[in-house]
Amino acid sequence: MNAWLLLAAINGVLAVAAGAFGAHTLQGALDAAALQTFETGARYQMYHALAMGLAALALRDRAAARVAAALFLAGIVLFSGSLYALALTGVRALGMVTPFGGVAFLAGWAALGYAALKPKR
Repeated sequence: MNAWLLLAAINGVLAVAAGAFGAHTLQGALDAAALQTFETGARYQMYHALAMGLAALALRDRAAARVAAALFLAGIVLFSGSLYALALTGVRALGMVTPFGGVAFLAGWAALGYAALKPKR
């Protein structure tokens, strides 16, 4: 088992969940400065979850890690891409795509966690 990779995966899941919580639950409950602080925490948690994962993956190459990378790419296209398009065009229907990207992100982190649990070959 690769404990660092597992910790990276757990932190990735938590960062995605924190970002969603901040965007959907805390907006309106916190003032703008507090909400920005919360979002900064979630962003930095994600950056460092990625850093831990990269460090752990430098030691191995697993099929599950490649699946995770593909899911992360799908999440970026669906989640970030739909938000960029929504912001630039104002077409609100594009927002219906965003949750699929979030699910891809979560599945990617789960696949990364699975890779951490598999013993080295």
